[in-house]
Amino acid sequence: MSLPIFSFIFAMWILIIVGGALMVIFLGPLSFSGYGDFDPLINSGVKVLIAMILIFIWIFVLLKIKNWIFRKIANT
Repeated sequence: MSLPIFSFIFAMWILIIVGGALMVIFLGPLSFSGYGDFDPLINSGVKVLIAMILIFIWIFVLLKIKNWIFRKIANT
């Protein structure tokens, strides 16, 4: 295997670790109150929405990195 493929795998793992850390640090303590019985539902809904947005961003970044690396390999 070549260095670009290893760098892609390394970047993928770094993004996974950073994404998990962001979710634990910022999404964990996030809470909304003042909505009565709907507090847990609103908290969960907002956290899921933010997590889904982060997942789509991470996938987009990984796709761009993959395309860049494999285009670089194909040109050589």
